[in-house]
Amino acid sequence: MTLSSEARPPATPAGVPYGPEDVTFPGQEAGAVARRRTPGVRAVRLGPWSLRLAPRSAAVGAVLLLVAAAVSVAALSTGEFTVPVRDVVTALFGQGSPAAELIVGRLRAPRVVTGLLVGAAFGLSGAIFQSLTRNPLGSPDFIGITAGGSTGGVLAVIAGGSAPQIAGGSLLGSVVCAALIYVLAYRRGVQGYRLILVGIGANALLLAADNYLLTRANINDAATAGAWLSGSLSGRGWEHAVPVACALAVLLPLCAFLSRPLRRLEMGEDVARQVGIRVEAVRAVAVTVGVLLCGVATAAAGPVMFVAMAAPQLARRLASSPGVTLVTSALTGAVLLTGADLAAQRLLAPAQLPVGVLTAAIGGVYLALLLRKERR
Repeated sequence: MTLSSEARPPATPAGVPYGPEDVTFPGQEAGAVARRRTPGVRAVRLGPWSLRLAPRSAAVGAVLLLVAAAVSVAALSTGEFTVPVRDVVTALFGQGSPAAELIVGRLRAPRVVTGLLVGAAFGLSGAIFQSLTRNPLGSPDFIGITAGGSTGGVLAVIAGGSAPQIAGGSLLGSVVCAALIYVLAYRRGVQGYRLILVGIGANALLLAADNYLLTRANINDAATAGAWLSGSLSGRGWEHAVPVACALAVLLPLCAFLSRPLRRLEMGEDVARQVGIRVEAVRAVAVTVGVLLCGVATAAAGPVMFVAMAAPQLARRLASSPGVTLVTSALTGAVLLTGADLAAQRLLAPAQLPVGVLTAAIGGVYLALLLRKERR
């Protein structure tokens, strides 16, 4: 069946149509289904269940896993005290020398694991929001969710809070800000463009609030808040990695459940309703999951910018996928953040840059290229 111009799904910024394979269009008989095959995708049925397999996405995921492992080993091996790769592997299995186990297991491994988990959480959050808004700018960095976490963290710092209290304040700020944005953008449902516009306004207001709070704080609190706002993995321990791992363990099954409805929503609300998707319910759950992922990641590492925006777009292009790519986005985010952190440690060694500074610089260049491509 050939799609008419009226029934054709919207296109992504890369010109690839969104959406999955099964769509019922007006004019068909009841129960009739028009199947649009996504190139390279195979369906495997296991009794009453079916699984969509995309060989290219699986291959890209495997390559990203290998790259993440290589970057992690490089981060564990290099530094002020170099540890050979063989000693890194033995130390990870608890069979290394005491010096290697101290450097690798206690000092460097928590930072690397936190970077992998935080990058995966940012990548998932960005993929969810970009899928909902059908816009590459619809990421937590631009629609105020990361800014809400920043403001909550700054308030906790000024109030003299400890590290757990700063993390809790950041998570609470993200949730409260997201709820306000959702309410303000709601009018007979939440349209993607309206969510982005309201979020951009909220983002500007929250950034102004951060600057005001920094000017009113004493010099020590202002310095602490400024360092936290830059986004960094320095000094991260297992107490930072474990909450992010627990959050991912709880939210990843929800992401898997949302993957198919999000693909339908990318084709438009009318098409999604015709195939039985409860649009507002799915959107509310997706927003909640995306906010929690972004809030937990921001609480663990601070507001690391542009990972949530760039990771899903790179994942789409690597996997050549027309729809939402949650797993590939998570792996891409993990590779981006750990690679950027490794580069931030080594570019100006022995001095170290906060990873948020490097991701902001790279993200700015990426955003300029993206805007230039859209203009052309």
